[in-house]
Amino acid sequence: MEVIAHSNNVHEIKFNSSNQKIALLSDLHWDNPKCKLDILKKHLDYCKENNIPVHINGDMFCLMQGRGDRRGNKSDIRPEHNNARYLDSIVETAVEWFKPYKDILTVIGYGNHETAIIKHQETDVLRNFVYRFNKETGANIYTGGYGGFMVYKLKKGNHGSTFIHKYFHGSGGGGIVTKGAINITRALEIYEGYDLFSLGHIHENWSRNDVREELFISPKSGAQIRHKNIHSAITGSYKEEYGDGSKGWHIERGAPPKFVGGRIAEFSFKQLRQNGERKTHKMVDSSKFPLL
Repeated sequence: MEVIAHSNNVHEIKFNSSNQKIALLSDLHWDNPKCKLDILKKHLDYCKENNIPVHINGDMFCLMQGRGDRRGNKSDIRPEHNNARYLDSIVETAVEWFKPYKDILTVIGYGNHETAIIKHQETDVLRNFVYRFNKETGANIYTGGYGGFMVYKLKKGNHGSTFIHKYFHGSGGGGIVTKGAINITRALEIYEGYDLFSLGHIHENWSRNDVREELFISPKSGAQIRHKNIHSAITGSYKEEYGDGSKGWHIERGAPPKFVGGRIAEFSFKQLRQNGERKTHKMVDSSKFPLL
């Protein structure tokens, strides 16, 4: 698998298959003690065993315990990071922890936790991680954007199809009732031409399908009205903040328990002949990780 960078937030991967799975992760908050590292490891091991590439859509790190950070809480720092080189130690330990997954990691986008450190601490932890990780492992992973595009090109024999994945880390606080549905509707109004939209940030986990009517002009059969399927997925966090519901910022703001884990997207295409003309039928779907 080779990741090709077309720009700082547009990347392409080619596959010799008519069916391909991609793991969609976000909001790992890997360095936070509340990160469910056991579940994250199971999910990454599953991807490794089944050769499923992994895309991370922001907030890979939490990074809130640095000097002067008003969000800081002494109980939210792991012992190995409680030192005078706080940010550097997170990068170093993360590189070691993620080394077994060097062959499946592809693009890691920015989240609000990474961009906050750039703004207030004047260092890019995510880029530092990717640089050091590639140097030590020989991997070929990239930093993406806070939003961007992944292009997946599937090919089987003489036939192929291209799938466009628009990702955006997210904004706002989500909603206890809507669970991010408004964010998906906004995306349908803002972006064009994508097959999959994925969103993180609000720590929900679900998907939905929409259909757009399109006019297609064929040289053989003239004007045709076609339906374009669009799949949207919101990916959950690996940081479990609710606990027993007794106290903490998550409880005080009235937030509910959240589903832990990302999703697995599946892309497939099939060539068919209809009315003497060859057509490509595309399908995108996603699901939670299986019980492991």
